[in-house]
Amino acid sequence: MVKKINSFTKKEIIKDIQSKTGLPNFYINKILEDLLLELKILIKKNNAQFKNFGSFKLRKKKERVGRNPKTKQAYIIQARKSASFYMSKQFKDKINK
Repeated sequence: MVKKINSFTKKEIIKDIQSKTGLPNFYINKILEDLLLELKILIKKNNAQFKNFGSFKLRKKKERVGRNPKTKQAYIIQARKSASFYMSKQFKDKINK
């Protein structure tokens, strides 16, 4: 049974899959860890595309000036990389039905 919450922890995902499949938690954990590792590798190569689901793209963000809203003190936010997800049209259509 899937809970109606905004996010899952890995433990909750493993427990949900285990209840549906009956597989041991050890195997599900190993599969999930391997899947996430492969996803990280593909995103770093900027090549993570899944047909009828979407794609992950690596975005490079420039260094910029940020501001603490309470103290109004300025500080530098370092340049970094960020992954963005873009839904495929088919996935977006399934969600909006």
